[in-house]
Amino acid sequence: MTRDARASHLSATDAAAHIGDVAYLSVTTVNNTGAFLRWGHPKDVLLPYSEQHFRPDVGKRVLVKLYEDDQGRPVATMRLERFVTDEAWELARGDQVTLVVAERTDLGMKVVVDHRYWGLVYLDDLTQPLRRGQTLPGYVKQRRDDGRLDISLLPPGEARLDVVGEKVLQALRESGGYLPLGDKSAAHEIKARLGVSKSAYKQAIGRLYKRELITLEPYAIRLVPGALTS
Repeated sequence: MTRDARASHLSATDAAAHIGDVAYLSVTTVNNTGAFLRWGHPKDVLLPYSEQHFRPDVGKRVLVKLYEDDQGRPVATMRLERFVTDEAWELARGDQVTLVVAERTDLGMKVVVDHRYWGLVYLDDLTQPLRRGQTLPGYVKQRRDDGRLDISLLPPGEARLDVVGEKVLQALRESGGYLPLGDKSAAHEIKARLGVSKSAYKQAIGRLYKRELITLEPYAIRLVPGALTS
């Protein structure tokens, strides 16, 4: 790839980031000052050597926090712990938040919440594959007594069942109107196919059944012919 082509590719894949954001940015240049990152503005932002955990290569991406230095210049740092805190007293259960995926742990995926707080999406709450640097919406599942956040990718209450129901309908459309998952199916089969718990699945298909969109079998569901055409 030529230099111009590489620059065009980086420009197309990096959305504009702003001061205060945690962002996953591409390295465009490395010199004796540090690394420069494309962040969607005319001038690349500097990631000084003193703000690096490791030496990134050109073309690689790094997860950074963007801030202003003492002279008001935009700077990036890999040292997120200086700006991102565990305690999120301003947030409450059910709040919708913006997530930036940081890293996988033994418990689940560690995420940055609203560019300010650490949160965790437990393995059981992962409803889709997540990749480092991905930005997506989420919800506060719980704020613990120590201020730490447990995060869900699904909204709370009735809205959650609507999202799960839409996942079920989409799966039915893609599989020709038949899905080999029912009330009696194993929880791990439902999780593997749809990324949701058995409890959420059973509630969602119950709602779809009441709307006369599906028929139920012990180990399967079927889309009612013509149910989604009107």
